Amino acid sequence: MASAQLSATPRDGTGKGSARTLRAQGRIPAIIYGHGRDPQALAIDTRELEKLLSRISAESTVIELSLGGKSAKTLIREIQRHPFKRQILHVDFQELVAGEKVTVRLPIVLNGIPDGVRQDGGILDQTMRELEVEVDPANIPNHVEVDVTSLKIGDSVHVRDIALPEGVEIFGDGDASVCVVSAPRAVVETVAVVEEEAVAAEPEVIGKAKKEEEEEEAEK
Repeated sequence: MASAQLSATPRDGTGKGSARTLRAQGRIPAIIYGHGRDPQALAIDTRELEKLLSRISAESTVIELSLGGKSAKTLIREIQRHPFKRQILHVDFQELVAGEKVTVRLPIVLNGIPDGVRQDGGILDQTMRELEVEVDPANIPNHVEVDVTSLKIGDSVHVRDIALPEGVEIFGDGDASVCVVSAPRAVVETVAVVEEEAVAAEPEVIGKAKKEEEEEEAEK
């Protein structure tokens, strides 16, 4: 389980005016909520948060949030950004409770080189990069690993095929594709060219036959 630490301070003011004032001071408005506690408004140092986000997977890292001399295990549930400047505007933290499962998105890591790539020049295409799961906060994995070594051209891996650690349950469509090994593009392009040539050649054969029929009629 990946974890990190972050400091926060309580804040009294709320609303757009208060939030703008905080951001001008180099701080970001935030909120913490969770089972058995009232939502609490917070302020977080902008640089500290940006530095943290640059080195963690925000959706699956447990944040030890230091607040008023106490600490709480949390997950970042939402990061609001300015649509153009990408500036962080607000952050939502959910306090975690041991034994109470949460839904998180884990990075998917593909291990190995598929047989279809190594032997036949195929192409491995990863169609899903995160997997949504339900898990106890104490057992959140850093990522999900998928062994693709045995995949041949045309083979694929679906969500239902992934072996997960005990206590981790898939939350989503088990038929969704994770990765597929496709035929080499050169082969695909060659086949397409051959088909186009066959189509283009067909009118010539028809035209030739028609001409021969006209010549035969003329001779009669």
